[in-house]
Amino acid sequence: MNNLNIIIAGVGGQGTVLASRVLAQAALNAGLEAKTSETIGMAQREGSVQSHVRIGASDYGPVIGRNGADILLGFEPAEALRACGLVKPSGFGLVNIHPIRPVTVALGSAAYPLEQIQRFLGNQPFQIVFLNVFQMATLIGNIKTINAIMLGALAGSGRLALSKDQVREALLELVPERYRGINERAFEIGSKVLEEAS
Repeated sequence: MNNLNIIIAGVGGQGTVLASRVLAQAALNAGLEAKTSETIGMAQREGSVQSHVRIGASDYGPVIGRNGADILLGFEPAEALRACGLVKPSGFGLVNIHPIRPVTVALGSAAYPLEQIQRFLGNQPFQIVFLNVFQMATLIGNIKTINAIMLGALAGSGRLALSKDQVREALLELVPERYRGINERAFEIGSKVLEEAS
């Protein structure tokens, strides 16, 4: 298998770190080499979080450099924008369009220009698919399933060297038993979202 580099960008509390561990565990379970690294902002909740996942990269460190990522999983639009310089022109992105507005925006001292962010992301040299994952998670009944939906969408995209079953099994291995049912449901919904969009 060729190396596959994945950037997961979001904010604290969205489950980006768990998502990176699921992908790495799925790769390890499949007998592939995997490395992860996280960059976490000052705030644990709603601070910037970037997770790097390298699959099959035996000769490289865990951090992905500029134009080095094959895949971007953007859990939040502004954080996806921050990370897009790390993605190859031939790469692929899945971006949740639901913003998490920082405190400065909530207090009225800053703006969150969502339309401009989406426009800028849409003009990247790599393909981006926008999803309203927050809405899907709300319909499921738990907004903490955003990561499972995003993982399902990625697994269903055909861009991974891992099957949907391999990613699902790793997800269910890593989440607590009482949350397995809802996460499995969220993963299944996510895995079909690109088929339905096309």
